[in-house]
Amino acid sequence: MKIAVIGSTHAGTAAVTNMANMYPEAQITVYERNDNVSFLSCGLALYVGGVVDNAEELFYSSPQKLQELGVTMKLKHDVKDIDTDHQTIKAQNLITGKTVTDSYDKLVMTTGSWPIVPPIEGIQFENILLAKNYDQANTIIEKSKSAEKITVVGGGYIGVELVEAFEKAGKQVTLIDGADRILNKYLDPEFTDMVEEDFKFRGITLALNETVKSFQGEYGFVKRVETNHNIYETDLVVMCVGFKPNTDLLNGKVDMLQNGAIKVDEYMKTSDPNIFAAGDACAVKYNPTGNHVYIPLATNAVRMGTLVAYNLMEPRMKHIGTQGTSGLHIYDWNMASTGLTDTSAQAGHVKVESVTVEEVHRPGFMPTAEKVKMKVSFDPLTRRVLGAQVISKADVTQSINTMSVCIQSGMTVDELGFVDFFFQPHFNQPWNFINKAGLKAAQ
Repeated sequence: MKIAVIGSTHAGTAAVTNMANMYPEAQITVYERNDNVSFLSCGLALYVGGVVDNAEELFYSSPQKLQELGVTMKLKHDVKDIDTDHQTIKAQNLITGKTVTDSYDKLVMTTGSWPIVPPIEGIQFENILLAKNYDQANTIIEKSKSAEKITVVGGGYIGVELVEAFEKAGKQVTLIDGADRILNKYLDPEFTDMVEEDFKFRGITLALNETVKSFQGEYGFVKRVETNHNIYETDLVVMCVGFKPNTDLLNGKVDMLQNGAIKVDEYMKTSDPNIFAAGDACAVKYNPTGNHVYIPLATNAVRMGTLVAYNLMEPRMKHIGTQGTSGLHIYDWNMASTGLTDTSAQAGHVKVESVTVEEVHRPGFMPTAEKVKMKVSFDPLTRRVLGAQVISKADVTQSINTMSVCIQSGMTVDELGFVDFFFQPHFNQPWNFINKAGLKAAQ
């Protein structure tokens, strides 16, 4: 059996590692544009900020490790065409320029995502950078050394993490986002307001509700960012406006969402029975609504890639869906969310009710106790838990993993009030704040 894998970051590496162990007789060939695999892009800001000194620590596998499993690694190879009728692929060797043709019995599409680059006037200027892979991280580090004023466009996770890293490095930082607040896809306003206040206190310029109209430069280098409201002087711009599925190779050949995300069934199979897909190239079942949604997270990718291996020969193990669970540490704040927020529910026309509790995370007789804010959203008819958010200077983010399980298992908010949690003064209160959210909803 010949297995061709296109792309090897999270989903690809997970699929290849498991397939090599499960199907030792198979001929597995990986086609990868870069010269590395498995880069943890979620650690990019930590690398840029110097928290991680050695970039090698952001790789959890390597081409050598995969080769040792018997996998043929075609690094620096860009796949140009997939013929699904004849089950062949054509790839260009980016070093020699030569084109190679290969056949497959099973194709695994793990091409991931790529940063969205809006067609903005002046986008071609030097020092306007993207933030996704290892090479881009190194470029950001190198060019930010000589920059005094840095502009980050996009207030999602990577954007705000880079803002923190640049501010800690002593830079004058401006954050631009077309939405009226940062992190709006993950947290509701009462949570993001707390982070925004912290940013302002630290001298970070928040240019919210502003869209970039043009970049202006001198001698080929960006010098100013013009928005619909202001002009900001800058030495460096990092674009973090989101990601799109990297799936053009299969356009019109398998079923996709409108944004190009590949639709897969519960066993990671596409509409073509010989093609599987996983990771940021795919749409995934979103348990709070039951719809297929594009949620590019490394956690989703490694699970999906592993399931490709399990189900390659026959349907063995279903994908049980995702809640889009994620967490973030910014300055002193620890925050996490899972499932629907009020904001995302409204955008998706889903009716939810929500309760918010504010507690301290352990008894007052302990030497220290930090404030905790948790919000739980639920279906007003079925009472089923649909989402949760938390923020605190204490690390209570594992509570969101618990809430993710509650959503996935279909727990009601009333049941949440009486879930069995331990009590120990070092860690929590006799009534856990998760319980208290459930009790409040039941009143």
